[in-house]
Amino acid sequence: MLNTTSERSQLLARLHDARAETDALFALVKPEYIMERPIAERHRMMFYIGHLEAFDWNLLAPKLDLPNPRAELDQLFAFGIDPVDGELPSDQPGDWPPIATFYDYRKQVREELDAALRESKHARIDELLNVVIEHRYMHAETFSYLLHQLPLQMKQGTSALSANPSRRVSPEKVRIPAGRATLGLRSDSGEFGWDNEFEQHAVDVPAFTIDKYKVTNGQFLAFLNDGGYSRRELWTDDDRAWKEKYGVQHPAFWIRGGNGWLWKSMFDFVPLPLDWPVYTSQAEASAFAKWSHRKLSTEAQWQRAAFGDASTAPRIDEWDAKPHFDPLPVDSKKLIAPLAHDVIGLRGNGWEWTSTVFAPFDGFQIRDFYPGYSQPFFDGKHFVLKGGSTRTAPSMLRPSFRNWFQAHYPFVYAGFRCVDP
Repeated sequence: MLNTTSERSQLLARLHDARAETDALFALVKPEYIMERPIAERHRMMFYIGHLEAFDWNLLAPKLDLPNPRAELDQLFAFGIDPVDGELPSDQPGDWPPIATFYDYRKQVREELDAALRESKHARIDELLNVVIEHRYMHAETFSYLLHQLPLQMKQGTSALSANPSRRVSPEKVRIPAGRATLGLRSDSGEFGWDNEFEQHAVDVPAFTIDKYKVTNGQFLAFLNDGGYSRRELWTDDDRAWKEKYGVQHPAFWIRGGNGWLWKSMFDFVPLPLDWPVYTSQAEASAFAKWSHRKLSTEAQWQRAAFGDASTAPRIDEWDAKPHFDPLPVDSKKLIAPLAHDVIGLRGNGWEWTSTVFAPFDGFQIRDFYPGYSQPFFDGKHFVLKGGSTRTAPSMLRPSFRNWFQAHYPFVYAGFRCVDP
């Protein structure tokens, strides 16, 4: 456990960096639109201004023996929501406090926590600082894809987008020999992790073949042009019902243009880059895999392709993974180098859907700092994602990290690759 003055200072510096990133994201919304809700399943955008500070306060203040002068706001901003089919928030802008209240709350919480954190000798503060830092970076990614769905006229910013809309990448496959994949962290390792990352175990994985690159927009376009969205045999009953209910006919990051498809960048619409990874829901990825007569990778297959027999990987430093809003071409030389096999872009260029249902590892234990982090989602409806996106913090590119979403959620920076025996 961290306990030196310099290590505490490093954690506080990381917290301040994380705050700066989320503040910069909020500033991309024109002030008159901060009450908008670009994704129906999520809260209005201004909620997250309060939520991040409420999470930090509710976790840290009791350990710092701080008084509780804003209990009502602490509770109001306490919990986000998971996107659940058919259960959408129904609040109206008038149900919330004035927007100035959100910014005043943020300022007061930070000032009070920072003063106490510099002096605290509590044994668990360093562990809890890791919690609030990673939680904030998770929401920085969430807010990024919320912003991606916000109409362009409601945002302020410029695009540095560089893409070649006509370039394609020829798909290739890599044969992964039979061996073991190590999943998770050891409880006695002293490493920080979330509850679902424990307990470490090895899985025997038979030999398989996996896509060298993520499935591209160009490949997915072939699926769409072949009637993939209308072919009944490619979709499960649940996935087809979702697709038909919401009129899903293409990936959420695509829009129709006058002469074809456009990519919905953060600040512009550009001709669809055919060599970029496609971002889809798990349902759409599964339909593509079936159309290709293949399958999505399992969590264990993904882990073996990325790390081989190893349970650790080189640290990803800030200079390796500068956050940006759009992915790189799937074969870009700028991607993090492969570690075990010649499989490209496994970390940092888009999460990857797997076919593995999100479930606890044997030895799973709820962590007292966030008892509801994972357990409510062990419901058979969520699937594991691995790898990290262009907006994922470097610390969460660790091999053990597991993300999860429902199969019908199309807004995440998530692609996929296929496997066969």
